[in-house]
Amino acid sequence: MYNLQGLIRRGINNTNMQFERLGYISNNIGNMNTTGYKSVRFEQTLDENGYLDGVVRYDYSTGATMRTKRLLDVALTGPGFIPVTSPNGDVKYTRDGSFKVNNEGYLVTNDGYLVGDGIKVPANYQNLRIKKDGTVIILSRSKDTSETIGKIPLVQFQNPEGLKSSEYNKVVATDESGPPMLIKDHQYISQGNLERANTNYIGNVNEVLRLNASMIASTRLIKVVDEMYQKAINLTQ
Repeated sequence: MYNLQGLIRRGINNTNMQFERLGYISNNIGNMNTTGYKSVRFEQTLDENGYLDGVVRYDYSTGATMRTKRLLDVALTGPGFIPVTSPNGDVKYTRDGSFKVNNEGYLVTNDGYLVGDGIKVPANYQNLRIKKDGTVIILSRSKDTSETIGKIPLVQFQNPEGLKSSEYNKVVATDESGPPMLIKDHQYISQGNLERANTNYIGNVNEVLRLNASMIASTRLIKVVDEMYQKAINLTQ
């Protein structure tokens, strides 16, 4: 009786772990077209009693670059994050460089977060250049003169996997990630481009197919063991 109950508990636990893993994989597939998205993997472990457990890992490798030709689009071609500040003053970090200018003339993310410490773009500017080190320059019509209006900062963390995922494709620093450290003398910013998600579509689809087969087998096993358990109870009555 106890062994049958144990088999049912273990089967339910392991199936739940597989469902959780499936959720992360489905999220990766759903974000294939999300700019700068970093894929998540759910690494499973099996203990000596046959129980599955898992831990979430983030893949912060650089994704492929997509050409957009938009002056305010930037792709990160190396490690790091761009710090952005919400209207409430909360600082978060992102690799989504699809920026725009808000009503006050400041460079912001699509959801209104201020880029860096605040870069104000003059009204009716003719041309804007973002250098590889993040320096933002306004060029005159003839390009004979230029004006530096700010710099897009880039930071990194000692332990990126310690970052906490936040809404709208951003992350938040934690005690595990450590404080942000400014990256100096880099050449990681590419104007007129966006970074694609680094998700392996084919690999994730294959994982879904394997998990689907595994979960079907697990649920069938739970059903068989449950039927055996019910029969054993009836025999004792």
